[in-house]
Amino acid sequence: MRTEQPKTVYLKDYQAPDYLIDETHLSFELHEDRTLVQARLAMRRNPAGGAGLPPLVLDGQQLELLAVTLDGRELGVHEYQLDDSHLSLQPERAEFVVETRVCIHPESNTALEGLYKSGKMFCTQCEAEGFRKITYYLDRPDVMSRFTTTLSAEQQRYPVLLSNGNPVASGNTDNGRHWATWEDPFRKPAYLFALVAGDLWCVEDEFTTLSGRRVTLRIYVEPENIDKCQHAMDSLKRAMRWDEETYGREYDLDIFMIVAVNDFNMGAMENKGLNIFNSSAVLAKAETATDAAHQRVEAIVAHEYFHNWSGNRVTCRDWFQLSLKEGFTVFRDAGFSADMNSATVKRIEDVAYLRTHQFAEDAGPMAHSVRPDSYMEISNFYTLTVYEKGSEVVGMLRTLLGAEGFRRGSDLYFERHDGQAVTCDDFVKAMEDANGVDLTQFKRWYAQAGTPCLEVAERYDAAAGTCTLTFRQSCPPTPGQAHKEPFVIPVALALLDGQGRELPLRLAGEAEAAGSGRVLAVTAAEQAFTFVDLPERPLPSLLRDFSAPVKLVYPYSRDQLMFLMQHDSDGFNRWEAGQQLAVQVLQELVGQQQRGESMVLDRRLLAALKSVLENEGLDPAMVAEMLSLPGEAYLIEISAVADVEAIHAAREFARREIAGALYEPLWQHYRSNREVSRQSPYVASAEHFARRALQNIALSYLMLSGKPEVLAACQDQYQATDNMTERLAALAVLVNSPFEAEKAKALAMFADYFQDDPLVMDQWFGVQAGCPLPGGLERVQALMEHPAFTLKNPNKVRALIGAFANQNHVNFHRADGLGYRFLADQVIMLNALNPQIAARQLAPLTRWRKYDAARQVLMRADLERILACGELSSDVYEVVSKSLA
Repeated sequence: MRTEQPKTVYLKDYQAPDYLIDETHLSFELHEDRTLVQARLAMRRNPAGGAGLPPLVLDGQQLELLAVTLDGRELGVHEYQLDDSHLSLQPERAEFVVETRVCIHPESNTALEGLYKSGKMFCTQCEAEGFRKITYYLDRPDVMSRFTTTLSAEQQRYPVLLSNGNPVASGNTDNGRHWATWEDPFRKPAYLFALVAGDLWCVEDEFTTLSGRRVTLRIYVEPENIDKCQHAMDSLKRAMRWDEETYGREYDLDIFMIVAVNDFNMGAMENKGLNIFNSSAVLAKAETATDAAHQRVEAIVAHEYFHNWSGNRVTCRDWFQLSLKEGFTVFRDAGFSADMNSATVKRIEDVAYLRTHQFAEDAGPMAHSVRPDSYMEISNFYTLTVYEKGSEVVGMLRTLLGAEGFRRGSDLYFERHDGQAVTCDDFVKAMEDANGVDLTQFKRWYAQAGTPCLEVAERYDAAAGTCTLTFRQSCPPTPGQAHKEPFVIPVALALLDGQGRELPLRLAGEAEAAGSGRVLAVTAAEQAFTFVDLPERPLPSLLRDFSAPVKLVYPYSRDQLMFLMQHDSDGFNRWEAGQQLAVQVLQELVGQQQRGESMVLDRRLLAALKSVLENEGLDPAMVAEMLSLPGEAYLIEISAVADVEAIHAAREFARREIAGALYEPLWQHYRSNREVSRQSPYVASAEHFARRALQNIALSYLMLSGKPEVLAACQDQYQATDNMTERLAALAVLVNSPFEAEKAKALAMFADYFQDDPLVMDQWFGVQAGCPLPGGLERVQALMEHPAFTLKNPNKVRALIGAFANQNHVNFHRADGLGYRFLADQVIMLNALNPQIAARQLAPLTRWRKYDAARQVLMRADLERILACGELSSDVYEVVSKSLA
């Protein structure tokens, strides 16, 4: 049993390091049963660290120390102190050299931190604190060093030896081994170190920068995946060009490498010059990866490449500043994806994800600010708040400063801090200095947790021709923050007349109108703005393009929402009006279900969706988004007390009603788009993504009809297609249908054909885990016995356990609590194998306060069972203890 809780680290306690490391020389001898690591560190007293020579305390975990020397003299055991986490010794002068030799065991490292083996490949993951599991070091992001790395391994098993920077030397030895030396000319913190050794093939290309430099590009994969790299390579080149043109950032080394790894805790890692990717984030071809997977690969390749400047060249001073690099880089990759695809659809997808998941995080026990005040385990703070909300904060800066002002600020930030480890305040200061503005109040977005609520009231004076909008902002208390000061909330808006045209906007006191769309900065708890010269009562189009991550409250009627769906020129707000209309209708159905009444669908929702299907001017991707009802997870999130069964029943009833009333236009859209698919080969482009998205959502509705011709069309799509997008969509609707024989046959065919492709089998697991039909838990338990499943692989855990607990609400939240018990059992097992993945599976249980009293008791009981099960990792202990507090 744990006798003391993990230590809490506080931002307020930050102190500069006592010592710095100018040069790091590493030597790795890789063997099957052990790895020997030699580290030579050229160190000096930090001028900012104060007077004297305090003890040098190096971080180290799970290391067997073989030798330690100081300035060439081997130290005796009485000359240093060693415990489970540190090696301490006393320097004798301000500049000195420390050398250590350690033995580690990557072959048995199931936590996938530090150096470990994925299949037959050695690889590393050092962010956030994994480097201390490789050698003794000052493992903190504000200690930046130049690295030289030499790798030695058996040549036949590991012909490819990679590390950061540029290759400078290599050779063979007499005993069947070989070696390679890599030198990184740029200072970096230890978390950006990388090493890979394996039997890998590569796809090679070249990129010429705007200044004329030629850069070699390589993607390394295991031989069987060599035909799945081209999309990632094309994405990389597009990202490199985009970053030059949009941010003025050129790549700085002679070579850029990506390695695909099957066992990886996250999506990818931006190690300098040697990006290591979860294979799911780099491998893609039409036959095995969906359109969504292609878009994800494009986005993640771009994200990790963009980190070369927003994360590597300029890094974070401490882990509390994580959003400095992650929030900014998510914002950058979102801009890239918007430019490569449909900007409106990209914005819709990002906001839907934010409101469903990050808003839930803000309302839960793990709520924290974009720049947290404290943590027990930093791995738990790679969160949607740091990433997605952090991106929204950067986006608000761009909205307030304008595109040109934001670019001036980013240019100054990169120029001022190149080669430094800095803070979120430094980023905001660059924006201030480049634009001559005061952003002091804006920085509350970094310090205050929670999702603000923005209530808007409208008053129209016909005689005076004025419209006054009154904004009231509030933010609920979150753990450790009972009171919140007003935020700066940028509200992009327009006022529409009776024909849907945007009216000229002139505020009281202004000499003339300033266009028909503008941004208001709401800075007070209550603030009013009066528009003048309005010939009729306008309809406000508020928070256009979701200009701030807030919950907007405005008393739109259903007729007004239908009007905005048809007329608003802001694509995001057209979709948002449809979502609000659907939410109102679905919540009405939930109430009817709870009262035991017959459910009756408001026909206005059908009329609105019919008009969307008939609008030939809309992008098919936009039509697909507008046809998508709010998900069960979002409906749960916006409920005071979530009734999972009623929400599921109401949403399924609405889907059936839509399918019946709109069968003909849906069937027409399906057949026309499917015919195009038959006649044209797969292309991973925005136009083709849009067509397939509309085709597949139409099929999902049509299958609810149970008509033989739809079943035949679905089976044909499953079998007669050249791409995974159509095949998996057809499989999913079959699995969710009552056609038991057909679904069993399709699942068996799929598994038989793709049994040797782990990523495709993950999709097979996910489709079944998410099926809401009765017996979901039993299906998942059976699938855990499948030979393609293992708890040791994070992708498998996410595909089966994660998909079940996070997506299959009606089965996970079954009244007997067995879904909760199942998840708790898996977390307990994963805690011993991979604490990071274990902690990340806990999110559904942490939100126990959202449900009815009976379920709260059951969910709490399983959280308490986890807490009492024995020695817990700091990752799991922090999440469970905070959830129960």
